[in-house]
Formats: sequence, structure tokens, C-alpha cells
Amino acid sequence: MNLKTLFQDFNPSKFLVFTCLLLFSLLFALRLDETIEWSYWVIFLPIWIWKLTVIIGASVGSYIWWKNPQYRVEGNGYVQYKAMIICTGMHLLLLMFEILACDNLQTSSHSWLLVFIPLMFMSLVSIGICIWAVKNERSFELELFCAVNILQFIFLALRLDKVIQWSWVIVFIPIWIVMCTAMIGVLYAIILAIILVKSPNIVPHQSRGNVSTAIGYSCLVVPLLIFEVLLANRLDGDNHFKYTAITVPLFVSLITLICLSFGAKGGNQWWFGIRKDFCQFLLGACPFLQEYGNISYSLHKDNQREEEVVSTVKIDKPFHKKHRSSEDQGKAVVPIVSIETPD
Repeated sequence: MNLKTLFQDFNPSKFLVFTCLLLFSLLFALRLDETIEWSYWVIFLPIWIWKLTVIIGASVGSYIWWKNPQYRVEGNGYVQYKAMIICTGMHLLLLMFEILACDNLQTSSHSWLLVFIPLMFMSLVSIGICIWAVKNERSFELELFCAVNILQFIFLALRLDKVIQWSWVIVFIPIWIVMCTAMIGVLYAIILAIILVKSPNIVPHQSRGNVSTAIGYSCLVVPLLIFEVLLANRLDGDNHFKYTAITVPLFVSLITLICLSFGAKGGNQWWFGIRKDFCQFLLGACPFLQEYGNISYSLHKDNQREEEVVSTVKIDKPFHKKHRSSEDQGKAVVPIVSIETPD
């Protein structure tokens, strides 16, 4: 385990989103099973925390942006700030849908078609945002998800309002198409990983990376597909499993996404106006982490006793302290906040 790589590739935004979704899924399943009788406004608490963090982060970043005009010319700062504003707008539309859905679950006072209108509008806008993101080399996971599921949102709203009386398996046809495409991608990743493992001309590091990618995609897509099949059968009355049992595969997918957020990289540097990678910001706020960030742990077998596994701690080269000569002692040393060259 290399903590240096772990810190460098960590994406805090994805970690927050998937953690909140995991907690919300658990609470919602318990509420549907009537294991807990809490209000839906409490059940949606992880969602409110997620959206509140987004709003506060965008507000602080915008304040720093307008307060310091010199920051606007730093690298691709303008593109990143524009991406943050677009992402905030998408989250506000999503928040509007979640408020209407929570209120309708609590009081049943609205039509579900009305509740899904913000989500449908968000899906239409997402198509243009995806095109903009491709041109500016920005990530667009949320926008892509909404763009490809616009028809699914319409079917859900009509089915919940009983405008159509289709079976839930038929209602979920758009999501089946998306999941079939995802399964093709998983099979391609698995086959590619097997070919690269067997190839003698491939660097072992690259081969391990492809194997990890194939395992990650498999643990994400396959449990998600199982969850959707169980849910459709439960809604149609073909099985009588508890919702907490049905959502177990969903928990596996969300936990996989949380683990993958530690290697996702990316992220917008204008959230909360930090203007740097989250790793560098964290090291600046907590300097003592610079030492731990450069410690890697390896497990190997001793040559004399192959049955015993010995854990050794290895300090990376940037932390080897050299004896200073009399000439070096008089020179000024400027601290650098970086994992590779810590204090």
C-alpha cells in the first residue's frame, strides 16, 4: 500500500457523493421495509448534506474568484470556474427534484410527472453540457447519466402516476439497454486484461492496471444489474424479498465507487477556492501528513523462513535525511508543499 499514490489520486468530490448515496440507500431501504418510521425529510439527510456542501463550495469559490481578478488568468482557471458553475446549476436542478420527491413521498400531494420535470429538463440540458465538456476536456459523469436516461425518467413518472399500467420490467427497458452496453464494456475490459496478462511484451505495471480496471468495472456493473433485476421483480410481485436485501448488490456497487474515488484523480480546483489539488491543499493544512504520505508498506517473504510473512516499512527516497555540510548550513531552505519533496 503506497500512501503517496493514495493521496495524490484521491477525488474528494466523488468520495462525498458516493458516501452520501450509500447512506441514503440504506436509510431509504429501511424506511420502505418499515424497520424505521422516520420522516422522509430525515431519510434524505445525506442528500441534503451533499447538496449543502456543493452550494457552500461554489459560493466560497465564486467569492474568491470575484475578489481576486489575478486568479482568473492562472492556467485553465476560467474553464474550471465555468465548469464549477455548470455543475452547481445541475445540482440545483437535482436538488429541486429531490425536494419535490421527498415532499410527495411524505404527503402525496403532487403528481409524479410534476416531480420529474426538473430531472427531465436537467437531462435535456445535459446533452449540451456533454458536448461542451468534450471540447474542453472536462469530466461529465452526472451529465452523461442524465442524458442517456431521459426516456427512463419519463417512463417512471408515467408509471408512478398510473398513466400507463405496464409491467415494471417493461418500464425499465431504457435502463436495460444502458446496462447491456455497460456489460459489453465489462466483457471487453476482462478480455483485454486476460490478453495483456498473457502477453510477454507488456510491462507488469500496465498489466496489473488493466486487471484492476476489469475487476473494478465488474464489481460495479454486475451487482448493479442484479439489483435492478431484483427491484423490478419485487415491484411486479414476483418475489417478496425485503428492500434491504434487494439493495445489498447496490451497496456493493456504491462501495466499489467509493474505493475507486481514491484513484479517480481529477476534480475541480475552484471548489471552496482552494485553487490547487486537494492533496496539496491537505498537506498545506496538515503538514504532518507529508511524512506519512511518503511511507509505503510492502509485504514479502523472508529468504530463510519462507513460511513467515514479514511486514517491513520502507521510507521513500525523498525522506532520506542527508548530513549537511558546513556550506549547506548557511543556505536558505524554502519549504515546498509536495508529496514527492515534503518538508
